[in-house]
Amino acid sequence: MADEEHLKIIRQGAAAWNDWRKKNPELIPDLRNADLRGSGLSGADLSGADLSGADLSGADLSGADLSGANLVGAHLTTADLSGTDLRGADLRESSLFEANLTEANLIGANLANLSLLKTYLNGANLSRATLTAATLSGAMLFNANLEGANLNGADLSVAHLNGANLRGAKLILSDLSQAELVGADLTGAKLYGADLRWTDLSKAILNEADLGGTLLLKTNLSGASLLGSHVYGASVWDIKVDDQTNQHNIIITPDDQAAINLDNIEVAQFIYLLLDNRAIRKVIDTITSKAVLILGRFSEERTPVLDALREELRKHDYLPIMFDFQSEANRSTVETVTTLARMAKFVVADLTDARSVLQELQAIVPDLPSLAVRLMIKRSAHEYGMLDFFRKYPWVIKGAYEYESVEELIASIQENVIGPAEAKARELRQPCG
Repeated sequence: MADEEHLKIIRQGAAAWNDWRKKNPELIPDLRNADLRGSGLSGADLSGADLSGADLSGADLSGADLSGANLVGAHLTTADLSGTDLRGADLRESSLFEANLTEANLIGANLANLSLLKTYLNGANLSRATLTAATLSGAMLFNANLEGANLNGADLSVAHLNGANLRGAKLILSDLSQAELVGADLTGAKLYGADLRWTDLSKAILNEADLGGTLLLKTNLSGASLLGSHVYGASVWDIKVDDQTNQHNIIITPDDQAAINLDNIEVAQFIYLLLDNRAIRKVIDTITSKAVLILGRFSEERTPVLDALREELRKHDYLPIMFDFQSEANRSTVETVTTLARMAKFVVADLTDARSVLQELQAIVPDLPSLAVRLMIKRSAHEYGMLDFFRKYPWVIKGAYEYESVEELIASIQENVIGPAEAKARELRQPCG
């Protein structure tokens, strides 16, 4: 229990307490389990004091000196600790709900496993502090200094860390999902296995950071710097980058292997798998040697034709990839069909009742001179005048194959579709000269 003399003096206020401390500098104040709710202790010298279990709920401790204090299990709910010196303080098991720690000095403080929900830490200095497994979900940490802090396993989801200093911080297996880290400095931070889903890291500095095993889903990296970062094992899906994102020298290999660098985090996962997995390489080889992109429209009338074409190509040991243009082409469909076309050995485009196919062909044919293209159309259908645009490209097989029925198409597929497409593909792959 608290020493009665100490308790009597501190209840007189900060001025009386500080005067007593000057006269007794060698004594360690014993304020264990003291009831100091709502006390006015602004500027009080409580350095090294034993305040374990003390009730300081709603107390004004702004600007106080609590460096090295024992605050284990202390109740600090709604307390004003703004600008307070808490260097090296032990705050384990304490209650800080809605406490104001704005610009507080928490260098080296121990806040392990602590709940800091709705705690204000804007501008606070938490460098080298221990925050392992702490709950900081939604916490206000604007411009906070967390350099070298240990945040392993901490819950920082939806936290506000814009402009924060997290240089060299340990964030292994931490939850940063939906957190705001705009302009934050994470140089050299250890983020292995961290959850970065929907995290806003725009303009953040992640140079030489360890992003191995992280989950990056719809993560905003616009304007961020990833120079020399490590991404081995990272899962990257639908992230946002722009021309200002620095992706130079990203390291895709683990620490115990020779470093392999590239300049695009979105392809890092694929490139490593390609290098390290023979099965993946075999799949890639299969796709590039056997894939056939089929373009057309899946209307009630045309679907049986395209399905039959696909089945027949399978019988000839090809890997058919179908793309259905159900509406007018847009940027998304253009990008998709271009990607698929780059993987294909040749393209078969059924122009019957499919104006949008012509638009997509216009997007891919001029830029892919090594891709054989076989056009086909139902004999009774209208041949669009736009076909003249494609006839000038030598990788488009001359003339569109005309058929009347599914049966006619299948019966002559080798002669009129596969044969000419294979011949054109071989011709395009012949070395020049």
